[in-house]
Amino acid sequence: MRAALPPVTNDRTTMASITPDIAAIEVTGGVDTHQDTHTAAVIDLVGRVLGTQQFPTTAAGYLALLAWMHGFGRLLRVGVEGTGAYGAGLARLLRGEGVDVIEVDRPDRKTRRFQGKSDPIDAIQAAKAALAGDRTGTPKQRDGRVEALRNLRVARRSAVDQRADTQRQIKDLIVTAPDQLRAGLRALTVKQLIATCASMRPDRADAAAPVTAIKIALRSLARRHQQFSTEIADLDELLEPLVAAINPGLLAANGVGTDVAGQLLVTAGENHNRLTSEAAFAMLCGVAPIPASSGKTTRHRLNRGGDRQANAVLYRVVLCRLRWDPRTRDYMQRRTKDGLSKKEIIRDSAAEFGSGGEGVIEALEVAGPGCW
Repeated sequence: MRAALPPVTNDRTTMASITPDIAAIEVTGGVDTHQDTHTAAVIDLVGRVLGTQQFPTTAAGYLALLAWMHGFGRLLRVGVEGTGAYGAGLARLLRGEGVDVIEVDRPDRKTRRFQGKSDPIDAIQAAKAALAGDRTGTPKQRDGRVEALRNLRVARRSAVDQRADTQRQIKDLIVTAPDQLRAGLRALTVKQLIATCASMRPDRADAAAPVTAIKIALRSLARRHQQFSTEIADLDELLEPLVAAINPGLLAANGVGTDVAGQLLVTAGENHNRLTSEAAFAMLCGVAPIPASSGKTTRHRLNRGGDRQANAVLYRVVLCRLRWDPRTRDYMQRRTKDGLSKKEIIRDSAAEFGSGGEGVIEALEVAGPGCW
């Protein structure tokens, strides 16, 4: 058996390891979010998949996900699906840890048709979209007074919708009610109708009779309508001072009230500086025309995307100004002489207001991030 040879030593510098330092590797993450679990993926700068893993949607799970991504190298950015829904908690934690969070959409149908559909595949696509810069949207911050405003508006909008449904049900019942009952109710105003129906005193023991049954139903619906009205009034008492405190300059714009200002603030978000231009805000509100030109034909089409609730409040602002604002009325007369229809004039006015007309963008920026 041969003796072991002594180690060879020399004065030359030791050769550097061919294994790269993990801290020097730059990686990008992607997350496919769901209610109970998030699936994460990490890729390098050339798009090679380094790993995929699933984590629970808990505070500990978010920390484990971030630590897992850091284990592959220096994390540049993370693309997250659904930052306004299932990914809100994760996006909040990543932003708090100083990670650059990119809001990404789900893959388009063509990509899904060729690559299939699974949580790891979607997470990888989110990472690739963040790496390539195909999606550069900054998620809304889900903390601060604008988020409180959004929550209150959700409750108010639900109450308004359900009150309207209740009012329609009352009127539908009156249509099929017996002649004597219908004759006494059909000529009343809404306020009188609700008060009259809520004060009915039908005999519950005679509920099997159609006349008594419809009176019981009308009283129940009318009292429900009154409850919704009380709830809406209570929420309005909270919303009006909150909107005024967040940005009083927006309320000063012609045709902008608490409801319109509240929706525009929610659409812009707490971190409204993510809107880099007036055109970006117009696109966000769905009032920016979309080019649809081809060859010698130059035209634009309607924008069916964007925040449709913001689009609706801009429409209401234009209707208000067409009635009360002299400049808007003069604009309508001038454009009517040019051959435009009323619908086209309203569309152009909404686009002008949504793209920063009347100082809307300046009003959104008056308070500044520190005051929002």
